[in-house]
Amino acid sequence: MIDLYSWQTSNGRKVSIALEEMALEYVVHPINIGADDQFSAAFTAINPNQKIPAIVDSDGPGGRPISIFESGAILIYLARKSGKFLPKDVRDEIDTLQWLMFQMGGIGPIFGQVHHFKRAAKEPVPYALERYGKECLRLYEVLDKHLAQNEYIAARQYTIADMAIFPWVARFEWQEVELQWFENVQRWYQLIEQRRAVQRGMLIPARP
Repeated sequence: MIDLYSWQTSNGRKVSIALEEMALEYVVHPINIGADDQFSAAFTAINPNQKIPAIVDSDGPGGRPISIFESGAILIYLARKSGKFLPKDVRDEIDTLQWLMFQMGGIGPIFGQVHHFKRAAKEPVPYALERYGKECLRLYEVLDKHLAQNEYIAARQYTIADMAIFPWVARFEWQEVELQWFENVQRWYQLIEQRRAVQRGMLIPARP
């Protein structure tokens, strides 16, 4: 059994989508980041970085429990545990991992800053809005050009790279982006959102 510590954010949804897609048994423990649950001693013991998501797998390597934080690391672990959505072919595996890292190092941080400065900042910060807004659009352009030649993000198949990127693109309204500006991203987005496991994963954990 896997214990999932998460909240309804883009990073959290990456893992709940993966758990649903891989049909792994799990229990959800909501960590309300609006109420600072992530700073509790109990959660800090699981993730010293005090960020969601995190998991504890009671049946980890060698049959011993393991706790994992950082959503990218969790996705890789779950894919290896289930034997799904991370190709066995070395070239395809590297292709998947490089696009996963593209999300971790580019889309996540930049889109996150756009969300903050457009929605949470107490007053407009023009420099930040321009800087992060331009980079957000550039990242969409990278995706759009790539998806013009590829049905999925990596390895010619649906992988954890798609699971990682989808919840961030799903916030396109927060970024004040119209998906029709990027027709290939829009085609990919509509393909992924039709998956039942994705639909279920996007609702976890349920809001109180």
